[in-house]
Amino acid sequence: QVQLAESGGGLVQAGGSLRLSCAASGRIFRLNSMGWYRQAPGKQRELVAVIRSGVSTDYADSVKGRFTISRDNAKITVYLQMNSLKPEDTAVYYCNAEIMASFKSNSQGYWGQGTQVTVSS
Repeated sequence: QVQLAESGGGLVQAGGSLRLSCAASGRIFRLNSMGWYRQAPGKQRELVAVIRSGVSTDYADSVKGRFTISRDNAKITVYLQMNSLKPEDTAVYYCNAEIMASFKSNSQGYWGQGTQVTVSS
């Protein structure tokens, strides 16, 4: 089994910064990608940023230039540095990882429990 432990959410004023962390543990043969999604009240969960095993990255248009995703392979941890935060960034942020548990298994998606980010105006 795989666990994802998130940390770093909180309350910040508009224009401020936060850094989210997500550490994966458990049975991991290959970590294909890690990313962050968010879900605001009344809205669908949306992709914020993803980083793949080849360190290629993708970002939602709404966060480009403000958020940076990075990973530490030795710690099996992904980070999301969020700068110039806006009230519309307020949401629960979820970590996602696509992992192969063994060389025989298919890649499977795992989710963290979520961490609240609130940006006040």
